[in-house]
Amino acid sequence: MNIPHDSAIKHVSGESVYIDDILVNSQLLVGRVVYSKHAHAKIKSINLEAAKKLSGVYAVLTYKDIPGANQMGPVIHDEPCLAIDKVECVGQAIVLIAAETEAIAIAAEKLVEIEYEVLEAILDLKTSIAKNNLLGPERTMKRGDAEAALKTAKHTLKGELETGAQEHWYLETQACICVPGEHQEITAYSSTQHPSETQAIIAEVLGIGKNEIVVETRRMGGAFGGKETQGNWTAAWSALLANATKRPVKIRLFRDDDQIMTGKRHPYLINYEVGFDDSGKIEAIKVVQNTDAGYATDLSFAILERAMLHADNSYYIPNMHVTGRAYKTNRVSNTAYRGFGGPQGIAGMETIIDRIARKLKKDAAEIRKLNFYGTDKDNITHYGQEVELNRLHVLYDKLMDSSDYTKRRKEINEYNAKNEFYKKGLAITPVKFGISFTTSFLNQAGALVNIYKDGTVLVNHGGTEMGQGLNTKISQIAAAELGVSLSKIKVNATNTSKVPNTSATAASAGTDLNGMAVKNAIDIIKERIKELFAKEFSKSNNEKPSLQENIVIENDVIFDSKNPDRKIAFDEAMMVCYLNQISLSASGFYKTPNIGWDKATGWGKPFNYYSFGMCVSEVMVDTLTGFVHNLRTDILHDVGDSINSGLDKGQVEGAYVQGLGWCTTEEIKWNDKGHMLNHSPDTYKIPSVQDIPKDFRVELMTGIPNPNAIRKSKAVGEPPFMHAFATWLAIKDAISAVANHQHEPQFKLPATNEMILLSIEELKKRVK
Repeated sequence: MNIPHDSAIKHVSGESVYIDDILVNSQLLVGRVVYSKHAHAKIKSINLEAAKKLSGVYAVLTYKDIPGANQMGPVIHDEPCLAIDKVECVGQAIVLIAAETEAIAIAAEKLVEIEYEVLEAILDLKTSIAKNNLLGPERTMKRGDAEAALKTAKHTLKGELETGAQEHWYLETQACICVPGEHQEITAYSSTQHPSETQAIIAEVLGIGKNEIVVETRRMGGAFGGKETQGNWTAAWSALLANATKRPVKIRLFRDDDQIMTGKRHPYLINYEVGFDDSGKIEAIKVVQNTDAGYATDLSFAILERAMLHADNSYYIPNMHVTGRAYKTNRVSNTAYRGFGGPQGIAGMETIIDRIARKLKKDAAEIRKLNFYGTDKDNITHYGQEVELNRLHVLYDKLMDSSDYTKRRKEINEYNAKNEFYKKGLAITPVKFGISFTTSFLNQAGALVNIYKDGTVLVNHGGTEMGQGLNTKISQIAAAELGVSLSKIKVNATNTSKVPNTSATAASAGTDLNGMAVKNAIDIIKERIKELFAKEFSKSNNEKPSLQENIVIENDVIFDSKNPDRKIAFDEAMMVCYLNQISLSASGFYKTPNIGWDKATGWGKPFNYYSFGMCVSEVMVDTLTGFVHNLRTDILHDVGDSINSGLDKGQVEGAYVQGLGWCTTEEIKWNDKGHMLNHSPDTYKIPSVQDIPKDFRVELMTGIPNPNAIRKSKAVGEPPFMHAFATWLAIKDAISAVANHQHEPQFKLPATNEMILLSIEELKKRVK
C-alpha cells in the first residue's frame, strides 16, 4: 500500500507544529547555555553577579543550583549536566540562563565571567591510541583461529582505514519547552527519540519521581540518532530553569551552537589483516576497530558492539577475530547516528574485499559473490548467528542483470584507456544489516488503543515520529488489524503518561516493535467485540447461533463469516459495545522473541532477522580538480512485504544520499585547540541536488515476505545508508584507473576532492 505521509499536507502548508511553534503563554522565558571555549581546562572561578543583575534575567544557574543529580549520562554516569571544576571539551555546558528574550539572554551570557586554567588536551584518535587512553575494557568476538589461518594463507594483506565524523544536520536543532505545573510537576515538550529516557534524566536532575514528569513528542524535524540521548540535554537544562523560575522555559539551540555542542558519528581507525587464496576466497581476517568516543561514554560501547557485529558485512569468514576499543578524547561525546556503528564496520570489510580484488587483478564483484554467506551452509556469523532467509544471491543476480554491470564494466575500461583527465569508476556493494537492539531488554514496546463510541480510534505508542513515516505506518497497521478504514485512525503524540517505560525509536525497529504492540492491543479489543457480537447476532436469529471464531471485522463491518447476513456497521457496533459495558480500550505490549546473546563471549543471536540490499554505482572523476560526477546509481533493497512502498522507497533514497555525504563531502575540521572550524551551513557540506546521481534507480524487492516482523515487513531506516559505499568505492576504482589498476591507491572516508587529488598525485609518483 502506498499512501502519503500523514503530515505531508501539514508540512507543505506550514501547519505542522514543532517545538519552536508551540504557543505557551506570555510567561515563556528563553533559555541559553553558556559553554566551554576550551577543550580541557580547570574552572578557577565563575562570576555571575553582573549577569544576574541584568534587567529581564530570571535565573542564572550553575551545578550548585541542581537539586538532584548532576548527571546526564544515559548508560554510565560520566557526563555532568553542568561542569563542576573542569571542562573536558569545547561545547560542554557550564551555566544556564533564563531571560525574557533571546537578546537579553545573549547579553547576559557576555556578562558571565569564567576564569580557566588550560590543560593539555587529547584532540584526535591517533593521539589517544598512542597514550592508551581507553574509555573502558576492549571487546572481542571470534570464530575459528584467525592467527593460525593467516600463517598458512597463500596471500595476505595488511592495512588501515580511517573513517570520519559526521554531523547529524537535522533541520530542527535540539529543542525543548518545559512547563511547570502544580508543586513539582513538569511537562516537557521535547524533540527527543527517547521520551522515557528524557523523562528519567529530568527526574534525576530535579531529584523527583518520574511520575511528576510528562514528556510529549509530537514530531521531530529530523534526528538520525542525534536525539536518542543528546535530546535529553536541552530537556534537562530547560527543566532546571523552569523549576528555578516556576515559569515555562524554551531552549532551542542556534545552528552553530548545536554543531559545536553535540556529538557526531564516531570516527574510526580500523586496522586489518586478511588471508585468502588464488581465487579470492577469504580464509581469515583479524580486525581491530578503534573508535573516538569523545570525552564521555554516551552510547559508544553499544555502537562499537554493532560495528564489531557488522565487521563481516555479507561475507562468510571461517576464521575471524574482531577487537573493539573505545578511546577517550577531549571532544564532545560522540553518539548514535544512522547505522549505529554498522557503517564503520562494513566500510572496513568492503575495503578488504576491494583490496583483494586489486591484488588478484580481478573484478571486485567476483570476489564479493565468491565470499557471500550461503543459504544452507557457510551461513554462520563470527558471533554464532545463522543468516536465515539469505537474499544476497538473488539480489546480486537480479541487480547485475538490471544494471548491465558486465557491459558497463567493459565500456568503462575502454573509456579510461582513451581519456587521460577524466576517469570512470564502477562498483557493486552489498549490505546485510541485523535488526534489533543488541541490548536485548530494549527490544520491547507498549501501546494504548482507545475506540470511541462513534467508531473513531485513537492510537498511542512509544515510538517517535522524526519524518520517517512511523505514525503513517502505525495508522496503516492499526486499520488493517482492526478491519476499519484508515480515516478512522488517529495516531496521537508520543506521551510518557500514556505509554510508559519505552525504548528509543532507534535500531530501525520503530515499526517492528511498536506495530506489534499496537496489534496486541487491538487483538485484545477485537476479542471482546467478537465475544459480544457472537451473542448479539444469536439473539436476533432463531437459526444456528453465531460462534465467536466466525465473527469478522472487515471493511468497517462486523459480520458472521458463516452467516454473512448477520452484520452491523462498525460505527453502530461501538455504541452497542458501550451500552453493553464492553471496554474499548486496551494496553498492548510486545517483546521480540527468540533473541539473546552473551556479550562477554560475543556469541549468540543478537538479531531478530537481517535486512539485505545491494547497490551499483558509476562515477566520473575529474583528475585535475578531484570533482566527482555521480553518473548512475542502481539500488535493489529488501523490505519484505512493504507496509508503505512510497515511504520505504523514500527511506532508501534518503539513507543513500545521507551516506553519500559521509562518504564524500562531510569532512569535519578541528583546529589545534579543539575548536570545530566548519560548524555552520555555509562551511559544512551536506549533499545537495548536485550530488544526487544523474540517473537514480531505486527498486524494492517483492515477493519475499519476512515472517519475523509485523505484517511480514522489514525495517528500512538504517540498512540503505550503506549503499553509498558503492559510490565511495567507484571513486576509488576511478582513481585506481589513473595507474591502470596496478597500484593500491591511498584512500579513506570521506573521499573529498582534496583526498582524491592527493591520492591521484601519489599514484602518479609511483607510476613514474
